[in-house]
Amino acid sequence: MEQREEEGTSSRGNSVSQGAEARACGKEQCCDCCGLGLRVRAEGQSCESNPNLGYPCNHVMLSCCEGEDPLIVPEVRQAPEPESAPQRVSEVQLGSREALSLGMETELPNSLPGDDQDECLLLPGELCQHLCINTVGSYHCACFPGFSLQDDGRTCRPDNGPSQPAAAEESALRSEPSQAAPNTILLPRPQPNTCKDNGPCKQVCSIIGDTAMCSCFPGYAIMADGVSCEDRDECLLGAHDCSRRQFCVNTLGSFYCVNHTVLCAQGFILNVHRKCVDINECVTDLHTCSRGEHCVNTVGSFRCYKALTCQPGYTLEEGECTDVDECELGTHNCQAGFTCQNTKGSFYCQARRCMEGFLQDPEGNCVDINECTSLSEPCRPGFSCINTVGSYTCQRNPLLCRRGYHASQDGTKCVDVNECEAGMHHCKEGQVCHNLPGSYRCDCKAGFQQDAFGRACVDVNECWTSPGRLCQHTCENTLGSYRCSCASGFQLAADGKHCKDVNECETQRCSQECANIYGSYQCYCRQGYQLAEDGHTCTDIDECAQGAGILCAFRCINVPGSYQCACPEWGYTMMANGRSCKDVDECALGTHNCSEAETCHNIEGGFRCLLFTCPPNYIRVSETKCERTTCHDFLECQSSPAHITYYQLNFQTGLLVPAHIFRISPMPAFAGDTIALTITRGNEEGYFGTRRLNAYTGVVYLQRSVREPRDFALDVEMKLWRQGSVTTFLAKMHVFFTTFAL
Repeated sequence: MEQREEEGTSSRGNSVSQGAEARACGKEQCCDCCGLGLRVRAEGQSCESNPNLGYPCNHVMLSCCEGEDPLIVPEVRQAPEPESAPQRVSEVQLGSREALSLGMETELPNSLPGDDQDECLLLPGELCQHLCINTVGSYHCACFPGFSLQDDGRTCRPDNGPSQPAAAEESALRSEPSQAAPNTILLPRPQPNTCKDNGPCKQVCSIIGDTAMCSCFPGYAIMADGVSCEDRDECLLGAHDCSRRQFCVNTLGSFYCVNHTVLCAQGFILNVHRKCVDINECVTDLHTCSRGEHCVNTVGSFRCYKALTCQPGYTLEEGECTDVDECELGTHNCQAGFTCQNTKGSFYCQARRCMEGFLQDPEGNCVDINECTSLSEPCRPGFSCINTVGSYTCQRNPLLCRRGYHASQDGTKCVDVNECEAGMHHCKEGQVCHNLPGSYRCDCKAGFQQDAFGRACVDVNECWTSPGRLCQHTCENTLGSYRCSCASGFQLAADGKHCKDVNECETQRCSQECANIYGSYQCYCRQGYQLAEDGHTCTDIDECAQGAGILCAFRCINVPGSYQCACPEWGYTMMANGRSCKDVDECALGTHNCSEAETCHNIEGGFRCLLFTCPPNYIRVSETKCERTTCHDFLECQSSPAHITYYQLNFQTGLLVPAHIFRISPMPAFAGDTIALTITRGNEEGYFGTRRLNAYTGVVYLQRSVREPRDFALDVEMKLWRQGSVTTFLAKMHVFFTTFAL
């Protein structure tokens, strides 16, 4: 026979949603250039700039090769239109058919007069197919030896060779149909004479079976329309065989390789900007100096100096022995109290015991230094030197000058006295002094004029003489001038006459947001703040005080401009909504400290370690149930429980009473059954009580309110009378009251 109980549970859940973003890259050219960079990186080659690709493609290729984000394509700048049509470079200008060397016009663009811009440097690889030569105010293009400049002034074509379209057509006619298949697109069934005059095809038209097929010359690729052909850029696609020390130059239908040395004179090399820069032969081991010589680099070449042996105190620099300053290098051995003085090839230590202007003699006495004899020029010209103890003075040589003149600084001649600067004039207030040779003159200052008698200077009131024309707002006369002022909310413009609106928001008069209006301003506050009575300061809104029970499930904490929800310090965690608290199940997470013999039971905000043991003469039949094994006499069978069952109940403090917390009855129940419930242990303070709902059903109820968190261990005994016999059952209940149920 079993006893049964009833209890309810509730659960809450939440969900979160996440978003993702994606970026996509467009433009077919961008992808091709990036693919070229990835291929260079996969082959283990170094990532080097190739100006022949053009600025945008070269940038994307380097970004992909170096592992950077290639999706941001830089702005492509259009080449500036030259002021005059480019002229073809003749063979006379190129000189011999040997390597073309760049002249001073290209190597020294900054030596040109004026503020000319070097278009070749600003747009490398975008203006000319081969060489770009800067000129004053413009530029022109040139070709490598063996090539001629075309009529467009930009592209180059090899000399003394068949035209590329003809050669390509010849190659295409020699190719087999099976080889041309990948470069062809099938067209609808042709009419008679479909390939007459090349039919619809732009380059090669062939009849295969009863179908017309368009194909392209070698070096070209068929376009999406199946008729037109476009050039294949072998340099961009990496389908060339140029070495890393060569430039790949694309041509219509083909390409060619050019060495760096073809472009620059001996001793120079072409950099990434197509500029010839000097080669440091001493660093690159390209010099011919012997082991006993010293190599010094020069522009375009180098020099070899014989090795010299310098005496102690000297060092070899650029083939010469120079003095070593032991005092500056700190290689001297002067002791404390001595000063190191450098000499040619050596140094000496000077004692520091004498004051400035004195020298220590061999006996250790400080004697005065006669600066007038020891210094080469102690005084300026026109002055005489007079030695003093520890120093000297310079005395001017006497020179007599007439009134209005005085002796010059060197004392050799008489110069005019500027009475105006020296303040030796007698000009009155409102007058200005003008210096004259040997004298001066007094004139009225600007803003003053002679009075009617011509004796004094009086102020001119400019605001009266020109009303409304001097100042936009207010004119105020001043002594000798006038001053303009503006109304509140405005400030005087740079011309000193007009008024412009003051942007008070720039002076940060508002604590948060500010909106400037004509002649004034308005302060605003961000969300979570409100404007104070002073109209400038924003004060925080205490959201917790206005709706603490609505905003947060447990505790609301006000923060500047907002609020935060908090959970109890232990046993709870914040849910994803940031408002509700969820109990941490330490038993399920394994964060409890219960022993192996104990059972972890989770409660709101914590856990309990419970030990379930069966007394003697009982065996454990389940996790929470013990069953009596033997019964020796009738009285023992009636008094000792047949079953002992453990229960755990969780409740919140402050539960309204009376409240049923546990229901118990035999399972199954029969007509005529009668039960009696008794709390035998744990109810010493009278918090709980028992009552029968009917003959075979009873409840344990809370009859005294629990205000503080507490744990109770109750032993509830149920006696069952059935058909004249009595059976006892024991329910051992752990009742936990916690403060929060969030």
